[in-house]
Parts: sequence; C-alpha cells; structure tokens
Amino acid sequence: MPKLEFDQLLETGAHFGHLKRKWNPAMAPYIFMERNGIHIIDLYKTIAKAEEAAAALKQIAKAGKKILFVATKKQAKPVVEEKAQSINMPYVIERWPGGMLTNFPTIRKAVKKMSNIDKMIKDGTFDTLSKREKLQVTRQRAKLEKNLGSIQDLTRLPSAIFVVDVMKEQIAVKEAERLGIPVFGIVDTNSDPSSIDFVIPANDDASKAIDMILGFLCEAIKEGLDERKVEKADAAASEEQDEEVPQRRERKSKAAKKERVKKEDTEAMKAAVVSKFTKDAEVDE
Repeated sequence: MPKLEFDQLLETGAHFGHLKRKWNPAMAPYIFMERNGIHIIDLYKTIAKAEEAAAALKQIAKAGKKILFVATKKQAKPVVEEKAQSINMPYVIERWPGGMLTNFPTIRKAVKKMSNIDKMIKDGTFDTLSKREKLQVTRQRAKLEKNLGSIQDLTRLPSAIFVVDVMKEQIAVKEAERLGIPVFGIVDTNSDPSSIDFVIPANDDASKAIDMILGFLCEAIKEGLDERKVEKADAAASEEQDEEVPQRRERKSKAAKKERVKKEDTEAMKAAVVSKFTKDAEVDE
C-alpha cells in the first residue's frame, strides 16, 4: 500500500485549518499550533488516521461491499467523481437526496424509473409518444441521471460512507449514524468529529489535499478489490481441482478394471491355447 508523505501533504495545504474563532474544541487533539489567528493541523496525525482509515476501507472492499462517497462542495466534486469512478464505487456530488439511506427503497424506485425510461428508448416505445410527452420524459430522465445516475448500481445500503466536509454533509452523516453505517471523513478544525468513526483531520477546502488523501484511500480500496479477485480465482481453481479428483479416480478405476479384464482375457486365451496343444499332443500319441 502506498504511503502519504508529510512534505507532499504540506505542499497541498492540508495543514491549514480555519480561523481560531471558528474552531470546534473537539478538534483540539488534532491541532498542532495556532499561527496568525489560524489553526494548524498536525499532519503526522493526519497520516496516522488516513492509514487507519485506508486499512478499514481495504477490508470493506475485500469483502465485496460498497462504499458511498459524498461531496457536494465545489472543490471536492470533480475529485470525488474521478476517484470513485476509478474504483467503480457509488458517489453523490449533487444535492444529497433526503432519506437516501433511511428511506432507501424510495430512492431505488426512482432509480428503477430511470431504468424503465432507458428500456422504453431501447424497445421503441419512446418513439410512439407525442412530441410533448417525449420532452417530459427526456427532462425527467436528465434530472434523475443528474441526481441519481452515480448510484444506479447501488442495489443495497452501502457498508460505509466517506464524506468531505462533515458539516456540509451533516444530513448524510446523521442518516448513516442512525442506521449504524460507519462514517469516514475529512474533518476540518471547525467541525465536530464525535459522530465520525474514522476521522482524517485535514483542510477540506483545498482540492489538492482532498485529491491526495482520496487518491491514497482509493489505492487501498483497489488493493482490497484486487485481493478479492485473486481469492475468488483461487477458490474457483480449488473447487475445480476438488471436482477433478473424483473424476481422475473414476478414470483410473475404469482403466484399472479394463486392464484387469484384458489380463484375465489374455490368461484365459493362454490357458485355451495350452489346453488345445495338450489335446493335440494326446491325439498324436
């Protein structure tokens, strides 16, 4: 697994917190010092916490479970979209749909509606609609795609969520907390980390810092997915081998039986020949 480097994090501005007057006292353990009225985050703790989160996310991915990425702030949206797509995980970068976790069946119905529209387009039903109906359906499809397109493959509740800026995404955090879903998050000095299971203290306004931390975490998730593939391949090979063993035994048994019958036939033929020669000799005498 790759490592986060202190100097690289420093260059991205991950250490810059908020103004001292905006701080949350619960973030005190993660603050290194105050300079010019701004809190400075302890990057050694950022690295340690990120590694802890990466290890946990790797195990979740290895178990074949989904992790939902949430970031609706401007700086984080393109980064989260790119990173989540690279590991084929669901993400939300537009407005958080209220009740997305706590009322998941309703969200699934909306996603299904989008699939039904796609089916209409494929089977030709869409072409039979009037011009006005086509426009309405197209607009509805575009709206659903914008808000829910990125979670189309999420058929069940995620096993964890990752948020950038826990204050902005507090509705998502509360829903996950209510359902007992572990929350991973980049937490700045103005936020309350008490409801976050895996806190990564860092500047949640710097796109470069978000990119670096997310890149590190996604590499760990990718490793977990790769290990899962290897384990599944090994298990399949083992099963195949287990199936082959009885078959080989059966083939060997059949071959042995055939050989035995052949040997018995040979012995019988030899006995018949000897018997014939003996009878012929007796006649000659």
